Amino acid sequence: MPELVQLEALALSRAIRSRAVSCREVMQAYLAHIEAVNPQVNAIVSLQDGERLLAQADERDRQLARGEYLGWLHGIPQAIKDLSPSAGIRTTLGSPLFRDHVPEQDGTMVSRIRREGAIFIGKTNTPEFGLGSQTYNTVFGATRNAYDHGRTAGGSSGGAAVALAMRMLPVADGSDMMGSLRNPAAFNNVFGFRPSFGRVPYGPAPDVFGQQLATEGPMGRSVADVARLLATQAGPDPRAPLAIAEDPAVFAGKLFRDFSGARIGWLGDWQGYLPMETGVLSLCEQALQHFGELGCEVEPLVPEFDPASLWQCWLTLRHWAVAGNLGELYADPGKRALLKPEARWEVEGGLALSALDVHKANLIRSAWYQSLRLLFERYDFLVLPTAQVFPFEVTEPWPKHIQGTVMDSYHRWMEVVIPGTLSGCPVANLPAGFNAAGLPMGLQVIGPHQADLAVLQLAHAYEQTAGDWLKRLPGGLAVS
Repeated sequence: MPELVQLEALALSRAIRSRAVSCREVMQAYLAHIEAVNPQVNAIVSLQDGERLLAQADERDRQLARGEYLGWLHGIPQAIKDLSPSAGIRTTLGSPLFRDHVPEQDGTMVSRIRREGAIFIGKTNTPEFGLGSQTYNTVFGATRNAYDHGRTAGGSSGGAAVALAMRMLPVADGSDMMGSLRNPAAFNNVFGFRPSFGRVPYGPAPDVFGQQLATEGPMGRSVADVARLLATQAGPDPRAPLAIAEDPAVFAGKLFRDFSGARIGWLGDWQGYLPMETGVLSLCEQALQHFGELGCEVEPLVPEFDPASLWQCWLTLRHWAVAGNLGELYADPGKRALLKPEARWEVEGGLALSALDVHKANLIRSAWYQSLRLLFERYDFLVLPTAQVFPFEVTEPWPKHIQGTVMDSYHRWMEVVIPGTLSGCPVANLPAGFNAAGLPMGLQVIGPHQADLAVLQLAHAYEQTAGDWLKRLPGGLAVS
């Protein structure tokens, strides 16, 4: 494995800016490494022509020679998640309906990454329309877990997480409606961060008021890299009226903070409500010890809120959102036939809803937020597992049962992530270690409304105490 691809993003950025290494050398190293390992996992798709990428790297070197430095991503290879529009690069959404779609303009987040000097080498794989936490589609096939190629990468940012773990990207973007920045990060031993809603404005979007479940955000192998990419992605935009106006430069600063006396509520499996595969809870509870090493006080907590009502709220709002996005495709019988069954099920659920159903779901969501607000008067952070199962077989579309409990939908096995999503609060995935079979798991840390920096600071402190497993390389990656 080339030495350059082993560097974390900020270290690579410093090496490029100081001209200790050229952008061409960086691009050559990454392209060679991708050629060697991507066929094993299928994480990066729509890879661009190598000669054109090297020519772009040469231009970045010439800019540096002229004293023109675009930003901390100057000359750094990036592959954008295949849900986010990237000008001039095929963006399929994992759907055969968009197999040849090439956007004319970048999405808001993508344009910010490009502005900082990144070179787009391709896209990262995603399930069709991002539906499901298992990254497979009929356009590119399945992405395989970095630590066990026979198992799933998670999703929908599965390609991004695996590309990070396999050292094919130094840092990566993703998006998250139902854990898509969290579950694949947990399944591949990297950090993922779902920002507060509005922190990273989505656009250009036809609906700037209605859809408030999904958000884009960063992933990385270090918390500092995650925070720095968030500083690039975040910030207000006049086209996004719900965007948070806070200066994103705060995320580019130092992350150190003393957490002595901080109070953490451990939700676990919500007193048995959430079925968990054997070993998930014990591994996560072992990882909780790192918070104790930081001086935090950790205690079990069961929210005084009916989790079953949260699930029903989620189903309604998810149906509504997906039907709004895919309704026109579904209305065309020819296009409907090309939608995967889970997409059709979501749209049909949305079409059966009334306006009153959506209103009631929003009331439940609002009540959950108010319940959390009161909890955060007692606790600084809440913690729970990132997933209910370890990575499963890559040929299995989704787990049909957990410990004897039948999963009644394609996403019920990820119910553990919806409290964070529905809150609109910041949520980080922290790697929690590996089970006896060598499969990774993670912890979710939920912070108060818009306390994104505090969550990242806790994640950074946790990172400093974590064991050697945090730096464990996937099998087959040898340090040269």
